[in-house]
Amino acid sequence: MKEQIIKLLKQALKEKDVELKEEEIEKFLEIPPALEMGDYAFPCFFLAEKLKQEPRQIALEVREKIGTSPLDFEDIQTKGAYINFFVDKKELARQVIKDILKQKETFGKRKKTNKKIMIEFSQANTHKAFHVGHIRGTSLGESLSRVLEFCGDKVIRANYQGDTGMHVAKWIWCYEKYHKKEKLKNDESWIASIYVDAVKKLSKHKTLQKEVNVINQKLFTGEDKQLNSLWEKTRKFSLDSFEKIYKELNTHFDVYFFEGEMEKKGVEIADELLKKKIAKLSEGATIIDLKKYNLGVWVLLRKDKTVLYSAKDVVLAKKKLEEYKTDRNIYVIGAAQSLHIAQLFKTLELMKLPKAKNCEFVPVSEVRLPTGKMSSRTGDNILYSDFIKEITEHTKKEIKKREPKISKAELDKRALKISMAAIKYSMLKQGPNKNIIFKKENALNFQGDTGPYLLYSYARASSILKKSKLKNKQFQIFNLKPKEFELIKKLSQFPEVVLNSYKNLNPSVIANYSYQLAQIFNEFYHACPVINSQQESFRLALMEAFRQILKNSLSLLGIDVLEKM
Repeated sequence: MKEQIIKLLKQALKEKDVELKEEEIEKFLEIPPALEMGDYAFPCFFLAEKLKQEPRQIALEVREKIGTSPLDFEDIQTKGAYINFFVDKKELARQVIKDILKQKETFGKRKKTNKKIMIEFSQANTHKAFHVGHIRGTSLGESLSRVLEFCGDKVIRANYQGDTGMHVAKWIWCYEKYHKKEKLKNDESWIASIYVDAVKKLSKHKTLQKEVNVINQKLFTGEDKQLNSLWEKTRKFSLDSFEKIYKELNTHFDVYFFEGEMEKKGVEIADELLKKKIAKLSEGATIIDLKKYNLGVWVLLRKDKTVLYSAKDVVLAKKKLEEYKTDRNIYVIGAAQSLHIAQLFKTLELMKLPKAKNCEFVPVSEVRLPTGKMSSRTGDNILYSDFIKEITEHTKKEIKKREPKISKAELDKRALKISMAAIKYSMLKQGPNKNIIFKKENALNFQGDTGPYLLYSYARASSILKKSKLKNKQFQIFNLKPKEFELIKKLSQFPEVVLNSYKNLNPSVIANYSYQLAQIFNEFYHACPVINSQQESFRLALMEAFRQILKNSLSLLGIDVLEKM
């Protein structure tokens, strides 16, 4: 239907001496907010300047050029500056269901763009906790990767992990000074506890920072073999624990970058920027003065020539742009780093690196507890391992209430999928740049705007389809009920929703769509009996189409569906 509307408009506009490509027309085509305003609308405001006419007059003349409404349309009207298309409801229903059931997971998928996109996300630091806040950035990055791929881009998932720097020096110092008698443990909670202890001790005794600085210098030069060995072992423990988490979160990475790989080159890049007079020395430190851009001062090297995040980030960005030859570089990073990212992008611009302006920032706001802000420094956070255990245990109890004789293997599998849906959906339904107050009770709710509710809606549709004895997949449409057509309309919007998410780098658009779709499905199910009804064949097909689109939507969010809850 949409393609037909685009072709009609293209021909009518051509007759008014306006040459527009189909993709340009598609960009302006809208879905009206109310059914009485039509199924699609085309605004004519943007043509006013070119045609030197009132938008309302343009709409009337374009409508006249279209001529008699084709068979697939009930009517084509104008209202003000809009041309409103009312499609033949039965034909739309037939076409939408047919396309979804034929194309399945490729419905709405766009052609390959030949664009290479690197998206950097997660960035968990070794020697620190992987906590609930990290889940948000990781889930967001994976979802964006899937949306970009669905819209035709080639995606390189990148993870830049902090395996060196002051936080590692603090951990090593604290272990050596206060915990050396403890056996090294490949345990996330234990590793996190050492870092928290380091921060607490340093906050009470400021002079101890000098000892940490000495260790940081030794780690940087690599002169102390014992410290290096300790760093290598504990680094591996952290990275191994992260991989287990990534597997559970249903994500993966194509390339890993580490801060340790950037340190030596960080000194080189700082010297290069000094020579080019982009950077300068200030009291022994190497800085870039960005005050004239309202971006303050950016420090690259300390007085002792140890490298800061800034210099390492310049090295990494240069590597991305030059070695990987990406068309876009997307950074999914905490919103608290907004100034740092702006300073980085401005520095790349001053360096005149090719495609430096193609770097983009998706700020991820904080996940907070009802008691306030989480912090891996103070230990006031929820560790991933503790968190997922608590959620899955609760989920297991809920499943056992419904199915007491379930096997342990099936219980574990189902509980993890439901828990992940609960967690990920709660993280993705909000826009990335909005703080989340994480309440466990809300995320675990099996009713309302939650991940489990969406899985339940999918499982309910699966159950009804299994119950039906009707094997003939051919269907007839008699009189469409309002709830049937509302569901059809919502299903037809899926490609536009994904495109919107793609353009705005915002998966919450898909998350909110998924919830609205599930709501409409449940209203349809209550209003329109399926099994043994006159419309059974059509309603089964409609239900199958719903199931497919909900599965596609959740897949783009990184959530797996369940046939049975």
